[in-house]
Amino acid sequence: MDEIRAVGELRVVTRDGPSTYFTSGDGPAGPEYELLRGFADSLGVPLRLIVVRQAADVLPMVISGEAHLAAAGLTVNRENERLVDFGPVYQQVTEHLVYRNGRRRPRSLQQVQGKRIEVPSGTSYVNTLTRAQALHPDLVWTENPHANQTELLNRVAQGELDYTLVKSNAFAIYRSFIPDIRVAFNVAEGEPIAWAFAKRNDPSLRLEAERYFTKIRAEGRLDQILDFHYAHVPKVDYVGTRRFAQDVVARLPTYQRHFKAAAQRHELDWRLLAAIGYQESKWDPEAVSPTGVRGLMMLTEQTAQTFGIADRTDPQQSIKGGARYLAFLFRKLPDQIEQPDRTWFALAAYNIGYGHLLDARRLTQSRGGDPNRWQDVRPSIKLLALPEYYEQTRHGYARGGETVLFVDNVRNYYNVLTWLTKEAGDAPGWMQMAPAPQPIQARDSKPESPPGKRRSRA
Repeated sequence: MDEIRAVGELRVVTRDGPSTYFTSGDGPAGPEYELLRGFADSLGVPLRLIVVRQAADVLPMVISGEAHLAAAGLTVNRENERLVDFGPVYQQVTEHLVYRNGRRRPRSLQQVQGKRIEVPSGTSYVNTLTRAQALHPDLVWTENPHANQTELLNRVAQGELDYTLVKSNAFAIYRSFIPDIRVAFNVAEGEPIAWAFAKRNDPSLRLEAERYFTKIRAEGRLDQILDFHYAHVPKVDYVGTRRFAQDVVARLPTYQRHFKAAAQRHELDWRLLAAIGYQESKWDPEAVSPTGVRGLMMLTEQTAQTFGIADRTDPQQSIKGGARYLAFLFRKLPDQIEQPDRTWFALAAYNIGYGHLLDARRLTQSRGGDPNRWQDVRPSIKLLALPEYYEQTRHGYARGGETVLFVDNVRNYYNVLTWLTKEAGDAPGWMQMAPAPQPIQARDSKPESPPGKRRSRA
């Protein structure tokens, strides 16, 4: 801590990816980034990220002292504990073996022997496979020092690779925009995730991290961050996911400039508007529902009139109307509802109506929940379809289950669009891209094999 105060910043090494950290058109994002930003704020210093491209490059930055800690979805295991000290565990994950949809699903490691298995070098997957080899001596795999998780999953989806391993939290995100990957079976379960610190006599930074996680866990902030990125992801819908990936390429470019213009006018995220539009109409300006709502943003006639929209089937007007309505709902929500919950409440009101949302918040409070947290209000919205609950409300019956599904799907589309549309270019000033250091090897490991050649680990 004395060193951090002296240099005036918290230096953290991380990796680029949807389950760790990435930059989008609106700036930095990702679960690790949100946790780190809160930690730096609690220390009262700016956050500086050192972004490395491969997992094998993470721990050397901590061991050398170039970074104060590592936050990159690291698994706590005996091999890494010889190199670094870990902070408090903040997530438990499972490691999946994944394969390509349409191919025969393997049921055990014995059935994948002799197949092409590849994992990134320096990851927990290497340790998992090494342990598995004790039971399956013929198991072989490739450690690729150049490919990251995204590249290997895409290779599996395209049939260039038979299998790879992926953590369950990352898979929850990747499956939304790589629709051809499937889980074969779990290779390791209950794997703990934590930050890593250099081994030193002064544990002050690690102790501060323990206090920070204790605080945000008690406040519910940790659950909020994990829920934001993972819990809402719906079950795999192969047809729907593939169609979305195709429509992002084929349909979105036609309307993207309208989404951006409307979002800028009302200080919204254009990808949130686009996600609503996709959930409502699949970006079809001629869409009509059985209840009479129509157009790309599925506006009711009354809503269109209220917000000055003359032609609901005109895509530009429909997007303008949807943006005005969403901005109106954001302003109308009580000030005590903070982000990201404020966005999920606005989406729910967009779908179910503001009055029904108020009913759900009152119902949540009467049941002992927090009416300002989406996690607490979400189950109450579903209850609005049950007589024993909606008969007690001001606005009566509502199809709350559809609203919860609406919010979940919009959140999923939004997260995928955020990842797919992340902007390349110069890193912001508070971030630096690190040169790749030499990988750290465990004492009993063999020299790295070049990618493309299979190796057996003893």
